[in-house]
Amino acid sequence: MTTYDDRASLTDLTTTAERVRGSVESVIEGKPEVVRLSLTVLLAEGHLLIEDVPGVGKTMLAKTLARSIDCSVRRIQFTPDLLPSDITGVSIFDQQRREFEFKPGAIFAQIVIGDEINRASPKTQSALLESMEERQVTVDGQTYELPSPFMVVATQNPVEMEGTYPLPEAQRDRFMARVSMGYPSAEAELQMLDVHGSVSPLDDLQPVAHAHDITKLIEAVRAVHVADAVRRYAVDIVAATRTHPDLRLGASPRATLHLLRAAKASAALSGREYVLPDDLQALAAPVLAHRLLPTAQAQLNRRTAEQVVQDILQRTPVPAAAPPAGPLYGQQQPGARRL
Repeated sequence: MTTYDDRASLTDLTTTAERVRGSVESVIEGKPEVVRLSLTVLLAEGHLLIEDVPGVGKTMLAKTLARSIDCSVRRIQFTPDLLPSDITGVSIFDQQRREFEFKPGAIFAQIVIGDEINRASPKTQSALLESMEERQVTVDGQTYELPSPFMVVATQNPVEMEGTYPLPEAQRDRFMARVSMGYPSAEAELQMLDVHGSVSPLDDLQPVAHAHDITKLIEAVRAVHVADAVRRYAVDIVAATRTHPDLRLGASPRATLHLLRAAKASAALSGREYVLPDDLQALAAPVLAHRLLPTAQAQLNRRTAEQVVQDILQRTPVPAAAPPAGPLYGQQQPGARRL
């Protein structure tokens, strides 16, 4: 298992994460919680679904995150006529060499931006399933590995539904978290006019981290400790969604795994080597809500999936246990709440 060499190594890695977050926040004004969640999903080896009305910066967030990291980036504009082979690639017969040659599709990048993913047909949407889950693509019986790190950042507009294809449950379940940008505050919008008014801020944005830096951060996240009581707490939260009277579809076991991975990334970003119940509580709605289907009665009562998750958090007992001690984890950091 990957472990930290010492406390300084964790400090160096969190410093790198802070540089990336600062770079993104220099373009996305007034949304620190959205930026942090995006970075959390990246370090947890997940994929992010950004859902909101037009013009609030969904694609800009994805582009800024991609440009802040010195990784290969591809953007896919999803349209009804987009084919699965446009995403995965296609084998073309070479007349001179008398053999088939594979031409990689747009998915072969470290950061893949899928713009308006719900405008493509379900057949094209399903082309992402294997790559998002297994980090590989299979074409004509041949499997090709995708680069590392690998992250899909997809956007969709929940308001304009004409000519769109809602993501099926299996596709939504592949996304670790869903985030909504929301409208900016008046101060943030004024600052946006100053920064974005004449030129695009992406023109002068330079990478502040490299691909191997992100790989090291991901390894650090994997080494974050999760106590047995905290694991049980995560299972209890997700299991409660499967029996809640306001839900006709609860979260899957993959959701439990994603919740735990995201909590480990959040702990690492906070400079901790262990997960707190607070980490699970803060991430429960972004990680679980988009996977849940409310009942017809809940929809009539205007009960959202986020409200159901908050109800579950209030009813689920919080574990009482101490974080691990020893040379690997050292002393508890000031301000950290004991389990």
